Amino acid sequence: MRKKLTILGSTGSVGLSTISVVNQNMPRFEVFALTGNTQIDLLADQCIASKPSFAVVTSEKAASKLRSLLADKNLETEVLVGDEGLNYVSSAPEVDIVMSAIVGAQGLLPTFSAVCAGKVVLLANKESLVMAGKIIIEMAEKYNSTLLPVDSEHNAIFQCLSLDEISEENQEVTKLTLTASGGPFLEYSQESLCSVTPEEACAHPIWNMGKKISIDSATLMNKGLELIEARWFFDCSLEKLDVIIHPQSIIHSFVHYLDGSVIAQFGVPDMRIPISYCLGWPKRIFSGAKNIALKDLSNMQFFEPDREKFKALKLSEYCIENEMDTSIYLNASNEVAVDAFLSSQITFPEITDIVEEVLSRANFDEPLSIDDVKATDFRARQMALEIIRKWKSS
Repeated sequence: MRKKLTILGSTGSVGLSTISVVNQNMPRFEVFALTGNTQIDLLADQCIASKPSFAVVTSEKAASKLRSLLADKNLETEVLVGDEGLNYVSSAPEVDIVMSAIVGAQGLLPTFSAVCAGKVVLLANKESLVMAGKIIIEMAEKYNSTLLPVDSEHNAIFQCLSLDEISEENQEVTKLTLTASGGPFLEYSQESLCSVTPEEACAHPIWNMGKKISIDSATLMNKGLELIEARWFFDCSLEKLDVIIHPQSIIHSFVHYLDGSVIAQFGVPDMRIPISYCLGWPKRIFSGAKNIALKDLSNMQFFEPDREKFKALKLSEYCIENEMDTSIYLNASNEVAVDAFLSSQITFPEITDIVEEVLSRANFDEPLSIDDVKATDFRARQMALEIIRKWKSS
């Protein structure tokens, strides 16, 4: 029986990789819905190829364009708009699996809808756990939703651990180490980072990603967010989490055990591998990725990250230690700062300077609901915008 799949963020890099895996594993899957933001022409092409029941866009203008592009294609695809449409295709009774691949805080609400509807949720939108980890995990247990990690590092850990090992009480697992490529500025001095451009920051040496996640990779904020995500996915304290720089991005994570054993997951840097693992779980399916050539593994490097030059790691670790709504402030201020850098309003180092300033000013509290999370997210964004305005005017 074919599984029906909603792909949230189908026009992004993870969405494109998901469609690639799905196409190579027909007839296992049927695409129920696709969603996109600004790339309407690409979304139209995806609809023509996949023939989903629904397509969701963010505005009426985009919906009008998409309907026009699909008008003479003999499709039954219904075009929906906004949060209401996203929430519907994430929770519809027909849907078995939801790929949550919308970038940033915008992915939270449809992910939450999918969890509360008891879906199998493939989580590429790390911000859902960063912003509302405790709430999401509790709702997943309440509604019998299955959360599977798509980020390559968390997926690697998931491949190395058995399900009964995912618990803070488990004393056999002593540490989880996430690898980081280090981004394009690994060898740059602190001073030289002040003059880097958005184009340089987006030019990742290994991974082909969108602008937001590319900037996060360059600041190492992406790894910081992944530490917070790992805290919730694997129910572990900061003491059990670590990051190591591995520029080749061949080993994606390590699991350390009490007896001295270390289990790692190797694979070429291709998101189709973790995506296929989640889509096929608990079995494996074809990904289309290349097999790793063992003869090419002789030049692998590992070293400690520079937490002074890349202080996003320290800021994220602070959030894990203090919890409450700290990570909401971290994520929201980072998104605002990244947008400001991409529009050349601030320098590259000022991205994390702004995050640090927001965290220093915030009054933290425990979010008890998604509405609380949304309210804190709004406050954090306003704080970050105000800081940027003051810095620009000074």
